[in-house]
Amino acid sequence: MVYKRLAKIINEINNILLPPVCFGCNARLSGGENVLCTVCRHDLPLTDYNFKEENSVDRLFYGRSKVKKGAAFLYFSKQGVTKNLLHFLKYRNQKKIGSHFGTWFGAQIKENGNNPFDLVVPVPIHPKKLRKRGYNQVTPFAKQLAHELDIPFSENVLKKTKNIRSQTKKDRELRWQNSQDAFTLGEKPDVLPKHILLVDDVITTGATIEACVQALQTLKGVNVSVASLAVVPKG
Repeated sequence: MVYKRLAKIINEINNILLPPVCFGCNARLSGGENVLCTVCRHDLPLTDYNFKEENSVDRLFYGRSKVKKGAAFLYFSKQGVTKNLLHFLKYRNQKKIGSHFGTWFGAQIKENGNNPFDLVVPVPIHPKKLRKRGYNQVTPFAKQLAHELDIPFSENVLKKTKNIRSQTKKDRELRWQNSQDAFTLGEKPDVLPKHILLVDDVITTGATIEACVQALQTLKGVNVSVASLAVVPKG
């Protein structure tokens, strides 16, 4: 009890000395605002992609990979709120961004009434990168999704075996070549899942997802669907 009171006091002092700011525009957050200010929250480029209607994430994998269904929460562009959010999540240790949107997206999926999944698996990063960064930026988003959907979460089902440099400027073919055999199965789940929800932070060409799905489908009879915090719109 004393510890909780002390932690609350320290948190209040920190909020006075270092007031929380919006990760979209850097404005000071007002009471009741979390992660984003009201303006940036209103301007979020929401996709409305879900696990019911066909969407661009589904079409991205047609003829390429056996993705049962795809969804994404936000559109990504080279400028704007989504890019800022992903930068803070990936490079500035702001894991609460992932948790915040995992809660939001999870509630949205539940509201749509379509939750056939029985295991959530994040796209892994290479152990060297994990040691350097200290965390996998996908994990907070994926873990919170699993919590909201009330299904198990595992970081150990997939592992990354190739430490690939940033592929931001590479085209789809080069990304696919680099991602080939980059992922393998890690620990097999205690109970073999029938439908895995594979989660990533941003889908660009889909090459990383393809490689992960290829590894996951070595599990007998498993279906794989995909969710991401953001997706780069085609065209």
